[in-house]
Amino acid sequence: MKMTLDEFRERVSSVILTENGNCPVMPVVAMLQGKWKLQILYELCIKSPMRFGELRKMLRPITNTMLTSALKELEGDGLVSRTQYEEIPPRVEYALTEKGRDLLPVFHAIAEFGFKYNP
Repeated sequence: MKMTLDEFRERVSSVILTENGNCPVMPVVAMLQGKWKLQILYELCIKSPMRFGELRKMLRPITNTMLTSALKELEGDGLVSRTQYEEIPPRVEYALTEKGRDLLPVFHAIAEFGFKYNP
């Protein structure tokens, strides 16, 4: 459900709740929690698709295990897609899904907030 910022403010001021009684922002925050997830999404915003090794280089000092785990979670949440090519050597690429690209305006708003209050 899309709503304007004013509509959101109005609904929040009247205690906006989901059917389960939770704040609707919390599932999104939970989806993005973790040391590396936002950084992975940021890198995929800049260049998509990216190979595993490219991501690892951009996210030093991330370990292979941590990167694999974060990518699996992002894939499970439908934010990132994984494409494996049957080649020798094997090649795997990661890209933002449509759902992941829908976060771009949110990231832009957060960046604007950061530029304004954390120059």
